[in-house]
Amino acid sequence: MDFFTHFVVPFAILTLLNLRSLDIKDRLSGGFGGISIDFDVILFAIGFLVPELFIFTHRGITHSFIFGLITAMVFIYLISRPSVYGLINYMIKRDIRVEFNWRAVSLAYFGVLTHLFLDFLTTGGIPLFYPFSLTRFTANIYYYTDPVTTIVALAVLVILYLRLKPKYKKIALAAFLIMLVSFGGIRVGEKMEALNSQTFSDGYTQITAYPTPDMFTWTMVEGNGGGKYRVFNYNTLKHTSFNIREVNNLTIENGSYESAQNAIRYANTLPEVERFRWTSPYTAVNATATSTGWNLTFYDFVGNHYGATELTVQVD
Repeated sequence: MDFFTHFVVPFAILTLLNLRSLDIKDRLSGGFGGISIDFDVILFAIGFLVPELFIFTHRGITHSFIFGLITAMVFIYLISRPSVYGLINYMIKRDIRVEFNWRAVSLAYFGVLTHLFLDFLTTGGIPLFYPFSLTRFTANIYYYTDPVTTIVALAVLVILYLRLKPKYKKIALAAFLIMLVSFGGIRVGEKMEALNSQTFSDGYTQITAYPTPDMFTWTMVEGNGGGKYRVFNYNTLKHTSFNIREVNNLTIENGSYESAQNAIRYANTLPEVERFRWTSPYTAVNATATSTGWNLTFYDFVGNHYGATELTVQVD
């Protein structure tokens, strides 16, 4: 999900709860928590310069239950400093002051949890249980970002910024949440329709559906359990399949299967390959024997939407 949505959702929920105990500082704390873990882009340089630390990337270390809490605490502490919120207040002509206490941190963590849930719904997934596991979890309901949701979330932020009566702001917040839930419901229904509309043939026995920017078009991946895949797009409105292609998990040129497997096993220990596989839902390999070793091209035939879809390494 996008940056704007991650602020609006917790802010909207805390506002619409209509509890007298929740004031504007509390709602802002929730909103700030919602965006705090997306400042992991600051850590991107670490993962780029030190491949072994590939967890320091967008949707990496901060997108977990434990480090999400730590990130929220740091963010609330920083933004509660007078020099920080004073500068922001001066720039936007609004008071965004929050306090650094356990109440604010707890509400910020609520924002983190809404962020993790929304990103869990999207392609790519997030490492929820890091540092105990690097596994990325995803429901594959939403595309990485949804343009309509992004635009509407930005419009809601503009409404919140304007000096309008509170009831109009609440209407905008409620409408946004209704839209978000409705879109999610439609996508779940369309995904099930896409899956149920397929009939297996040619030895394929497994199928998975991945969202695209169009909620009615899905990327389908059929597998035969033996390293062969059929990949295509399916439109649930037209009930048509297109962009059909078949992919082998491993393609070998010139060399032997055993030698290629040894080269791949070694390559899988390289940090750059580990990172590539970590961000890719599917990874196929083209292995070409050369005079000095193996040229291995790892490629993601589905696409992770926010990183490279191909990586080539040389194994001597």
